[in-house]
This record gives sequence, structure tokens and C-alpha cells, in this order.
Amino acid sequence: MAAGGGSPSIVEFFGGEDGYRCGYCRSDTGNLSHGMWAHSMTVQDYQDLIDRGWRRSGKYVYKPIMNQTCCPQYTIRCRALHFQASKSHKKVLKKMLKFISKGDVSKVASEEEPMDSHVEDVATCDFPHKSESQVSQSDLIPLAVDQAERVENEDKDSGETKEEGNVQKVESDSVQICADKDTPVPAEPSHSAKAVHAPPKPGKGADLSKPLCRKAKDIRKERKLQKLLQNQTGTAEGSQLQGDQAFLLQNSKSKTNQPKNIEDFVFVPLPDDARHKLEFTRFLCDSPLEAEHAPNGPDCGYGSFHQQYWLDGKIIAVGVIDILPYCVSSVYLYYDPDFSFLSLGVYSALREIAFTRQLCVKAPDLCFYYMGFYIHSCPKMRYKGQYRPSDLLCPETYVWTPIEQCLPLLEHSKYSRFNQDGKAVDEGRLKELGRVRVLHKRTVMPYSVYKKRRKGPSDEASVQQYASLVGQTCSERMLLFRS
Repeated sequence: MAAGGGSPSIVEFFGGEDGYRCGYCRSDTGNLSHGMWAHSMTVQDYQDLIDRGWRRSGKYVYKPIMNQTCCPQYTIRCRALHFQASKSHKKVLKKMLKFISKGDVSKVASEEEPMDSHVEDVATCDFPHKSESQVSQSDLIPLAVDQAERVENEDKDSGETKEEGNVQKVESDSVQICADKDTPVPAEPSHSAKAVHAPPKPGKGADLSKPLCRKAKDIRKERKLQKLLQNQTGTAEGSQLQGDQAFLLQNSKSKTNQPKNIEDFVFVPLPDDARHKLEFTRFLCDSPLEAEHAPNGPDCGYGSFHQQYWLDGKIIAVGVIDILPYCVSSVYLYYDPDFSFLSLGVYSALREIAFTRQLCVKAPDLCFYYMGFYIHSCPKMRYKGQYRPSDLLCPETYVWTPIEQCLPLLEHSKYSRFNQDGKAVDEGRLKELGRVRVLHKRTVMPYSVYKKRRKGPSDEASVQQYASLVGQTCSERMLLFRS
């Protein structure tokens, strides 16, 4: 998806030499990260940033200094189209169904994910969101975004071309904030980098060669889905995209003797005499991300959304998700602790994966679910690796690598380069500092022009660091504010 024609991203870079308290190992100064404030940001820019290891918390966008921080945080993504729920995942889905249909409130001890109890400093650990998937366009309301001042590119004579985390608080004593998933960056550069996918070992992991099953009730959806996919894949012969869409189409057909998938639990019709009613609403929310619609994008558009979970007319959870060109990214989850026995963190994550699969039908590129950061050095945060198949982002070359190949490396060292090609480099690295776009005195200019006009000490080292971290593409597209 090309960058939108609206306002450009405007950011202020803060560097990141000072350490602060780590919410995982409790070190007082061991957590190190670079940070910048996003006055506004396009969804494409944020997609490219999280694919380089960045993560937002409100309008604060940060990137852990991976080879120095006490608890390295690796961007993790789930390949949603191929996701297969584990036994523990299905247990949570069945528990919700039993509660809604029969009123069963048995609080059986289960393998709970930290997202349902783990509260940390926002800048330390990002909150994943919980998403919903069946809300009509009429449920959406405009996104209130701070509009940046329009600027003009003054680059006429240079020949250059293109140039503290805010946390929303819930006003209720009965709702607690759940720090869910920090969002890591993929190991392949942006969306185009290739990932090395290894088949699971016998007896371990999901067999991706076998389709997921669908109930007979889903057959009625097949014709519409098939028509959509035919229109979208007519010219994509031989591509990975076509393979993923074919997989999705295959899973839309009812199969016998196959395990149930998440849709069989999430979208199952409830009996008329169901004891409870669980409803969902989704609407745009305040965020640095600018809402955007594209002809080949999802009907709800791109941007930041609130997902509200209503039980019998009472709101029990609110999730925040970012819908981006290639993924649904989990941000925050707030929930009523009185309903923690429903494992709302796990349940909402599974619903978000199902939602991602639905969006992919209309927007074929949107086929990943980003869960935040995977932190292997913190055992309580390893649960994200249970959503398979998933990939981790190489912190040096920004190439996605299957998590099965990463785990042995992380067992040996908490910081690791996942790309085993010693000659591989960051393909999106900074190549021309002079082309970095700068916003100075309400005027847009390339750094080469700004450098000549700037009065006072040189800030080249700071600009160089910023551009190296965001990469050449984003540095030429975003506006770096300079006073």
C-alpha cells in the first residue's frame, strides 16, 4: 500500500542513552531504548517502523536498544492465515461458550497468560489490544487526531527528492489495565523481505499441510468468499499471496475429521435460551495514526480502533488495535477483573486473529497479527510464542525468522542475531543522510539544506542516529521536527 496523500508523519526524536526501570527483571536502570514523539503518523510509516523494531505506546514510539537492554524485546508476528489453536487456546474458547450459553462460571485453574494480570510501565512493555470482527461501517465514528500544520517543500535548488508514553486511563475502579504484548519487528525487511519457513518436526507444532476444518454452517459463506478470492488472485499466479489466499479459501470449506479452528468457536450461533449475551462494538479512537481508507483496503479502513466487549449490557473489556497495511497490531487491553476467570486476554487475542483472517479476504496484504514484543529472558512473557506459526524479527537485518529457529539461539544468549547469513545486512539502512526530511520553522526541507541554514552547534550526530534507526525509506517520508 502506498503512503496516503494526507498529512505526513511528524516526529521528534529523543535519543535514548539513559537507562530506566525494567518492568520485567525489575532492574532500576537496565532498560534502554530510543524514543520519539509522534505528533502525527501515517499507517504506512508505522507499519514500516514496527518492521524495524519500533512500538508505540500512545503517541510515544520507542525501540529497545537490543544489544544493551537488560531484557531484549523481539518483535513477534503470527501468520494468521495458518494459525491453529492449541489445546489451551480451545479450552479458553470453550469456557467462554459454556459461560455464555449455560451460565457456567466454574473458575477452573488454567494456564493463564500474563496479559491478564501483568501490569507494567507503558514505555517498558506495550499493551496488546483485543479486537472484534463483526461491526458494520455505521458503527464507526471519526477519529479525533491532532492536525499538523501544512508545510511546503522548499527544496528547489538542491536536486534532492523525497525527502513519555501517553496511556489512556479508564475512569472506573472495576477495570484494570492489562499490559499485553509488546510489539516487535519482523525479521524480514518490511513486508517484502523473505522469511525462511521450516516445517515442524514430527510430533511438534501444527501441520500446515493439513487444512483447518469448518462447520457445515460456514458453507453458505463459501460462495461469496470464493468469488472475492477469485477476483483478488486472478493475476497473482505463483505468488506467496495467492498461496495464502488459497489456504484461506480451503479453510472456508467444511471438512470432516479435522480439528476445529477459532472461527468454529468465535462465530458459532448461540441457542435462543443462552444465559448471557456477548456483544462487540468497534470504533475509531484517538491516536497519532491517521485514519485512512484505500480501495483495496478493509471496509473499516486503517487506523486505531477501540474494541468494546459488552456482556449483558455491561462493558467488561476494551481493547485497542492498530489496523495497518500488512497487519492487525495489538496495543492495549483494559478489562474488568471480576471476569478474569474468562481469560479475556487469551480470548481477545484469538478473536483478533480471527478478525485478521476476515480482513484478509478484502485486503489480501493484511494477513499478519502482531502481538508486540516477545521477551524470552522473561519466562512469563514467553506465552506469545504459543501462537503458531509465528516469526521473530532479526534485530540486525530486520528479516523475519520462524520462532522455532530462534529459540535455540535465545536459550544460549538473550540477545541474538537470527539471520544466519553472515553477509546479510539491513537492506533498509540509511544510505544518504542529506535526503532525510526535516521540518524547520514550518518549512519542509532535506537535511542537506537544513544543515546549511542551521545556526548553532551541529546536530548531525542526532539526525544520523534517528535516520539509521528508522531507515532510509521512513527518513525520506517522515518529517523530523527541528527547533
